[in-house]
Amino acid sequence: MATRALLVIALTAAALGTALGASYTVGAPRGSWDTQTNYVQWTSNIKFLTGDQVLFRYSRAAHNVVEVSKADYDVCSASSPIASFQTGNDIVPLTAAGSRYFICGVPGHCDGGMKVRIDIEEATPSGSTGAPSPVSPRGAAPTVAPMPSGTSPSTSGSGQVMPPSSSAVSARVGSLGLCLGVAFTAGLVVFY
Repeated sequence: MATRALLVIALTAAALGTALGASYTVGAPRGSWDTQTNYVQWTSNIKFLTGDQVLFRYSRAAHNVVEVSKADYDVCSASSPIASFQTGNDIVPLTAAGSRYFICGVPGHCDGGMKVRIDIEEATPSGSTGAPSPVSPRGAAPTVAPMPSGTSPSTSGSGQVMPPSSSAVSARVGSLGLCLGVAFTAGLVVFY
């Protein structure tokens, strides 16, 4: 009976772990949200999945982040934003498969290459992952960006504040360590 309970707990932890995603700092590890980073190259090494999130870190005095349509992305226009972010520490959850487009709304920055297309694939239960980017060291708490709705675009970049990551390197939460921790705890409960 104890073995069966332990197995159920371990399997539940593994299933929950694959449902949670990775966190990617835009431009990391060599860059950030700036005019020097090659975002086409940066995204080419990452497989974004639903449940992942991207973190934009930048100087609020120098940059911002504007989510736009593909048409606006192609011509670097921030005149019809889907969402705007200005905290310098913005988290954008990737909740649906498809492409999302982000530019810097400061004049000349997008034309200079400060734009990124994030292609998101549907997460599978097996949780196939790309190599996560390191997260920058702790700073101010990031702001969670709202997911734009299909019928009424959100233009607010403010959302709930989340605590900064306690990890210097981001990783898919469904790690072996999580499963082992849950299994160890369950084992202690069963045997005591």
